[in-house]
Amino acid sequence: MYRVLTCSAMALTLLVACGSVSASEAATQAGVRAALTVSTPVSTAATPAYPGTALTALGALAVKGRAPKTGYDRAAFGPAWADLDRNGCDTRNDVLRRDLSRYVLKAGTRGCLVLRGTLRDPYTGKAISFVRGPGTSTAVQVDHVVALSDAWQKGAGQWSAPMRARFANDSLNLLAVDGPTNGRKRDSDAATWLPPAKGYRCAFVARQVAVKAKYGLWMTAAEKAATQRVLTGCLGQKLPVAKAFRLGGGVVQADRQPVSQPQPANPTYANCTAVRAAGAAPIRPGDAGFEPKFDGDNDGVGCE
Repeated sequence: MYRVLTCSAMALTLLVACGSVSASEAATQAGVRAALTVSTPVSTAATPAYPGTALTALGALAVKGRAPKTGYDRAAFGPAWADLDRNGCDTRNDVLRRDLSRYVLKAGTRGCLVLRGTLRDPYTGKAISFVRGPGTSTAVQVDHVVALSDAWQKGAGQWSAPMRARFANDSLNLLAVDGPTNGRKRDSDAATWLPPAKGYRCAFVARQVAVKAKYGLWMTAAEKAATQRVLTGCLGQKLPVAKAFRLGGGVVQADRQPVSQPQPANPTYANCTAVRAAGAAPIRPGDAGFEPKFDGDNDGVGCE
């Protein structure tokens, strides 16, 4: 698009016609005005944007303060690892099959139950051997990337029970990770916790943004600022996409795990170490041997 300055040339023609200037003067002035007649390009380029990226999606998230945690309970999100997709397998084993490599499946479970495998932990970058059994299964835990308690305080407290159950079992919000690191994360958001593996931080906050955008959850101002700081270092970071879980895919063999000894009807545990050694972790109110001291963050799940 161009803007052309023509008014001066028109005025000059009128002056010559009326005899106000000589022909030579008119020629001189015409040369001057020709030099001043500028074709000025007008830029139509839009401000650079990053469509489809986590940073763009972040900008659309609402910012509010935390709602009270009053009324929060893990049970409000339905039974742990419920088979909501009706594929015949619990969500925990669905995630293990998706995230572990070289995994072995128990015969007779229709490709569901994982006996062992290797996790390349996204939070630490370490390779972790997973072996199903008392005292070993918790080495690999399934994390809600946006913690259930965090979601409760940022919108989920107003949801219906079925919607909370969907959220708790959504593959987009679940990752198999190092157990101890997950225990340190607890229900933190990006303002207070990021993965130790710095190379994974962009993907981590992008997943939190994707989950919150999908479910209409908000962020606190501090959380949004922290997320933005991470994403400015990876402007092209795309949002992850949820994928359906698939059964099978690994080697199938009989479970050669020794049969564990039955626990007493009312066991007593000195601490979380004893709970884990007995294969009772995580432990919840109503479980045999549960005591409030095991649930330090009062989220309804002890010895996570």
